[in-house]
Order: sequence, then structure tokens, then C-alpha cells
Amino acid sequence: MTQRGSRDLSRIAHFSARLAAACVVARREPYTRAYLRKNDTRQASPVNTSAPLPVTDAAETPFGIQSVCHTLSTSNANLERFAWLGDGLAIAVWTRDTEIAETVYERPGHHTLSCYLDGGYRTERQKLPGRYGAPSRLCALPGDHESRWWVRGHMHFMHLYFLPEHFTQRAVQELDREPRELTLADRTYFEDPRIAGLCQLLANEHWDDADGLLRTNETAHEVLSLLLRAQGVRRTGAALKGGLSVATRRRLRDYIENHLAEPLTLGELAKVAALSEFHLARMFRESFGLPPAAWIAQQRLERARTLLRTTALPLAQIAGLCGYANASHFSHRFREGVGVSPGAYRQAVAIR
Repeated sequence: MTQRGSRDLSRIAHFSARLAAACVVARREPYTRAYLRKNDTRQASPVNTSAPLPVTDAAETPFGIQSVCHTLSTSNANLERFAWLGDGLAIAVWTRDTEIAETVYERPGHHTLSCYLDGGYRTERQKLPGRYGAPSRLCALPGDHESRWWVRGHMHFMHLYFLPEHFTQRAVQELDREPRELTLADRTYFEDPRIAGLCQLLANEHWDDADGLLRTNETAHEVLSLLLRAQGVRRTGAALKGGLSVATRRRLRDYIENHLAEPLTLGELAKVAALSEFHLARMFRESFGLPPAAWIAQQRLERARTLLRTTALPLAQIAGLCGYANASHFSHRFREGVGVSPGAYRQAVAIR
């Protein structure tokens, strides 16, 4: 194991100890947890493994990411690299060499996309005997899934970890669907050359410098968009109660998109929806997955990221197109949401 991999594994072990008290709750209520706020932009750091591991309040634990990592770290898997990507995303590269071992995942509470980089030729899911892994084969593991695997021989694989709501919130814009309708399909060893190619790019990227981390974040978002379109399925037994009608949701989505450069108010949106402000606020959150103000802020940030990545427009002009009061306000909000200044972001990810 490399020195860096050892440090990363120590950190996961530290997280696993903190998560132990939360695991039982997580299996009962896989969608109730604290969002990844405190640690999601930090790189793995050394932990003194000779000292007793502290146990903290489960609510402070970055929920879910450690569940799969905990399973692997308590096996003979070797964590080569790990990084928080921001936006509630995390990534890891693992290797494993074993004659034969059983691995069990039990409702981890977060989604996982797995891509084999090398090996895996004799590893199979127990309920699908005879179907084996191979380089570029993918597995989609939903947060509420349970699976048992026979692991044999050499494996080198990448994991992308993300929360269920992070996956489905993009459904409104990209699929014209409500977030609560959808979830990630449980798929074993499917093939998708475009997603597999992007996963290889993720694994090859430098995660230990700011520019590389930003590029990794952008690529991860592209992967999630492709995954939503290819492996997003209707949630079993989903009975949608409350929320906006399809026509009203579309009308609001389009209105916000077309007026993003202008100040937007709840009263204005209520008129578009022909609802009271009180009812709109409640129903908007049901159908969009976020309150109106948070949704608008997210759309402004996404437009800004796109313009920074694909154009050479001055920052002041981008600020105006995205509805920010001025360049200073834009820079403050962008740094708050992305973690770096607009200029640094553009330098790292702009299309050449």
C-alpha cells in the first residue's frame, strides 16, 4: 500500500468508527441524514491510527459515503486515492487481490457508480451467477439496495459516491420529471462506453490540486447527467401527493430560465403559477426538490459555470446574465457555492 493510500484508508477507518452508531439508523431510514457540508471539499488527511478513534455525534458524520468505504476498508481492499469533490460528491480508487471473499452491501444510504479499471474477471454478484466483471464494466448501486458478491482475483476499480437527492434534482431540467419520481436503477455489469470513458478520465485526473479537483467535479456532473438519462427509473410504489401539476411545473421552470437575469420574487412566481405565495412555496419544494430561492440560486450558479466554461465573456457581463447585482456579488456567491473564484474556475475548466 502506498503511503498516500495508507493515509486515505486511515481517514476512512476514522470515519467508519464515527459512523458505527449511525449505521443502524441509516439502514432503517436511508434518506434521513445530515447533508455533506463539513467535509465535502476537503482532501483526505492523515489520522493517527495508534490513538483511540473518537466517536462523535452521528449527525456530524458525512452520511453515506463511509458506508461502502467502511465495507471495503474492513475487507482486504486497498484504498489508493480518495477525494471530496464538492457538491456532495466523493470519489475513490480501490485495488483488491484475494483468492475468494464475500462482500455484502446493506442499504448504504447513498448511491454508488462503480467502474472496473482492470481485472474483476471472476467477481460476480450472488444473485446473478455467471455474470462477471471486466474493464469498463459498470455497476449502479442505489442507496437502498442490498447485494452480496463473490470477489475473486485482482480488481482495480473506481467509485463515485453521491446522494439520492443530488442525483434526482437535475431531473426537472434534464428530463422534465419530478425528482421524487425517480431513483437510480440497480444494475450489475452494464456497458456504456461514454460513461466508462468519463470514469477513466476521472481516475486519471489529478485530485490533489485545485484545478484538477474542479475538472473532476465537472466531469462527475457530466457522468451523473448521463447516468440519470440511462439508468434513472421510476421509484417503485411512488405515489405522488401534493406538488405542482406538470403544466405548472413546466411553466415555472421555463419562466425562471427565461428571467434568470432579472430579480425574481415569490410573489411573481405565485402569479405565474396562479397560486398564493404560501401554497406555491410548499408545492414548489415538493416538485422541484428545493425551495424557490434555493432553486433559483442553483440555476444561476449552473448558468454561470456554463458561461465560464464555454465563453470568454467578461465576469461583469456573466454576472448580469445570471442575475447577480454586480461582479463583486457574483464572485462572492460563486466562491460560496463552488469554493473558488470565477476566474480560477474558468482557468481550470474552460474549453480550450
